[in-house]
Amino acid sequence: MLSYILKRLLLMIPTLFGVLLVTFMIVQFVPGGPVEQYLAEARTGLGGGEGGGPGYRGSQGVDPRRLEEIKALYGFDKPAHERFVQMVGQFLRFDLGNSFFQNKPVSQLIWEKLPVSISLGLWTFFLSYLIAVPLGIAKAVRAGTRFDFVSSLFVLVGYAIPGFVLGVALLVIFGGQLEWFPLRGLVSPDWAELSWPARIVDYLWHIALPVTSMVLGSFAVTAMLTKNAFLEEIRKQYVVTARAKGLGERQILWRHVLRNALLPIMTGFPAAFIGAFFTGSLLIETLFSLDGLGWLSYESIIRRDYPVVLGTLFLFTLIGLFTKLISDLSYIWVDPRVKFD
Repeated sequence: MLSYILKRLLLMIPTLFGVLLVTFMIVQFVPGGPVEQYLAEARTGLGGGEGGGPGYRGSQGVDPRRLEEIKALYGFDKPAHERFVQMVGQFLRFDLGNSFFQNKPVSQLIWEKLPVSISLGLWTFFLSYLIAVPLGIAKAVRAGTRFDFVSSLFVLVGYAIPGFVLGVALLVIFGGQLEWFPLRGLVSPDWAELSWPARIVDYLWHIALPVTSMVLGSFAVTAMLTKNAFLEEIRKQYVVTARAKGLGERQILWRHVLRNALLPIMTGFPAAFIGAFFTGSLLIETLFSLDGLGWLSYESIIRRDYPVVLGTLFLFTLIGLFTKLISDLSYIWVDPRVKFD
């Protein structure tokens, strides 16, 4: 067991290095880097001065000395391999760097965007499991009945509808026409002035539509997986033996079948739970004007904010690797019969 954990930890090093290397190489070939974007802003006058940004000299362009200063500011005065080594050294010290355009540390930006992503992710996670697992068990017990057929139809239809399409429909109907829910934001502008019960109600009022949009498609896979796992266990020999001994169906289901059937569900639970903290749905966040990690990632890619792109990639990849290890180890915690050797 210890040797297996050690091997997995050692394998994380080349995996993480490879992810960063490939992404860094792709970034170098993407046109329109931060220096080019600064020059474009200078030409259009968005850089701060009239008729052009600082250092811009009309038809002559940007002053060469100013251009060298800009490259040095963004670190592009060094060769690509030196910048990569410097970046990896920073990441090993858990220094994610500073944003080119927001003048903030990347870690601070992630911390500021986390509340929105946590709200969306955790509510989606808990509601999906609370709906999917009982529904999957009910479908397995009533396999082949009308309930199983109708519920499967609704599950598949819900899975087929993209979350953002459902979000648009909910926004138009309940937010625009009926005006039952707000159109944007996580809380109201006067949220800080409300009492705590009113704050909770206001928060749930704002989060209802985006969470509904995300839950509808996310619980379908878990529900069908639960159903298939229960059906597989119900058909095994130990269930037939338990019935032959006179045990009731309820006792067989909850005392014997449940633990074995939930093995594939429980092993995916750690990854889903930890991933919920860093869930960023770009389309949902954009649709409901929620400034979360999804929007941060999209904005950093569009603006070529490389420290944010690579810093968040490093952090999320590292978390993902450890989460995958925990998920694999949970097989042993749930079923001691599993051996990795």
